[in-house]
Amino acid sequence: MPKYNNKITIVDGIKFDSKAESEYYLVLKEKLAAREIQDMRLQPVYVLQEKCQRNGKNLQAITYKADFEVLHLNGSLEVIDIKGEETEAFKIKAKMFMYKYPNLKLTLLKKVQKYGGWITTDEWKEKKREEKKAI
Repeated sequence: MPKYNNKITIVDGIKFDSKAESEYYLVLKEKLAAREIQDMRLQPVYVLQEKCQRNGKNLQAITYKADFEVLHLNGSLEVIDIKGEETEAFKIKAKMFMYKYPNLKLTLLKKVQKYGGWITTDEWKEKKREEKKAI
């Protein structure tokens, strides 16, 4: 079920949770065809905490499903998530991901036409702060 009024979009027979996510897939597909990246995976799942038992109860593993994983030409991996809003649950999972996978770069992107298209959520937050100061 899509969050925050996102519209499920299908591209190349693949279901995406948002239009922005499907648009970024097309960006990565072009980069792959142009050999600007080595490979990409859709919706990779990372285990943040293993499943376990506590007081006789089975506790499910805590996982994080990103939107994309990109293998760059230099061999480095980048995990990319397309974000509209960052939920509290996501903020916690992002911290857990960065702790468990310190060698993987986590990039959060947002499509904002006002700022020229794809920018990181950190860049977007900074621009919003600057705009508020200017008022």
